[in-house]
Parts: sequence; C-alpha cells; structure tokens
Amino acid sequence: MSSETVTFVYVTYIRATPEKVFEAITRPEIAARYWGHENVSDWKVGSRWEHVRANDKREVMLAGDVVEIDPPKRLVISWANQSDYDNPDKHSRVTFDLVPYEDMVKLTVTHDELEAGSGMAEGISRGWPLVLSSLKSYLETDEPMDVFANPCATESAA
Repeated sequence: MSSETVTFVYVTYIRATPEKVFEAITRPEIAARYWGHENVSDWKVGSRWEHVRANDKREVMLAGDVVEIDPPKRLVISWANQSDYDNPDKHSRVTFDLVPYEDMVKLTVTHDELEAGSGMAEGISRGWPLVLSSLKSYLETDEPMDVFANPCATESAA
C-alpha cells in the first residue's frame, strides 16, 4: 500500500436493535435484500469473508478476513477486491460500531487504510452512503433501496 491513506467515516441512526443491525450485516440472506450482495463467512476471527453478488453467477466481488468480532457491538474486517485478496498490501479495513441510542442504533462505519486516490477509495465514497441508506430503509420499513441505481444519470437529467 502507498504511504498515503485515507479514511471514510459514515454515521447513521437506525430505528432497530443492535442485534437486528448486526444480523443484517452478517447474515447473507438479509444483506442480499438491501445490498444486492451476500456477506458470507463463519464470522470467526481469522476466517475469510466474501462479498458475493446475489445473482445466478454468484460472483465473489470482494474478500477479506474477520479481524475482530463482538456481536452485536463491533465487527472489523479487512476488505479487498477478490483479485487482490492474496496481497495484504491491497487490503483496507472496515469497522462497524453499533451503539444503542434511545430506541435506535448509532451505526458508525469506518473504512480506513485505503490507498489515497485509488479506485477502491473512490468507489466506497459513493457506495457506502447508498448501502447504509438502503440498510436503514430496509430495517425501518422493510423496503430496501435500489443500490444499483445510477445516480449520475438522474443528476445529469435534472
């Protein structure tokens, strides 16, 4: 990894329990509903996790390792394109922190150790806000958002 890295932090409040939010992140069939991908692992420290496209092809898009897990409070995973999984220098890190807040959960997602200016850094800066909005919508209303929508097409038409 280059010496210059960037960190992205996203915070959202979700009207749900920490257990429901944690389950939505780690159970493949739930993640597929709001993310369009399944997060697949046995969720033990040191185990591999895979971000699998929830379609007929079942492509592994991203992969990493479970670094830390403390359900339903915290999950830390490494994160890389599938093709870069065997190169630790290409891994970044994602931390999910869940804190009860009145009748909600404060979910903080920190994606760090990203190579500054990389395609991954650019992609997650667009992707996380949409995925977390879809997660919130799904848990609060049972209706996810279309995470594959092209916001650029809408913005240019306005």
